[in-house]
Amino acid sequence: MLDNMPRGTICIEDIEMGMTRHLCKVITERDIELFAEVSTDRNPVHMDDEYARDTIFEGRIAHGMLTAGLISAVIGEQLPGHGTVYMGQSLKFLAPVRPGDLVHAEVEVISIDHAKRRVGLDCRCLVNGKKVLIGEAMVMAPSRKFD
Repeated sequence: MLDNMPRGTICIEDIEMGMTRHLCKVITERDIELFAEVSTDRNPVHMDDEYARDTIFEGRIAHGMLTAGLISAVIGEQLPGHGTVYMGQSLKFLAPVRPGDLVHAEVEVISIDHAKRRVGLDCRCLVNGKKVLIGEAMVMAPSRKFD
């Protein structure tokens, strides 16, 4: 048995179908600037108000992968939490996220393979109750048992 499992981590032995976790975050100008710096994605639709006004979005938007990163945060910090290994992720971007938007990121357990420690997660992000991102993730959950 592992006695040092991080607080908030849900081990494969305790994960149940339908279990959910979420976080809410306001996307700030600083978030967009930092993401552009780290990713090197300086597309003007994210960085330049004047340019972005003349696009289909009619204004600046956050990077899609910045929004997707909130899903990663829920998975890595809450469900299953620390020690989780990402196996794969599908994403579909449905609507833009803008600076100042409050994003609600949520994951829900939709499949469990205890033998392989695999957990399938339905993933979604919403702004004002409207889905802006959907997808599915497959992760390997931590276990209280040694491999």
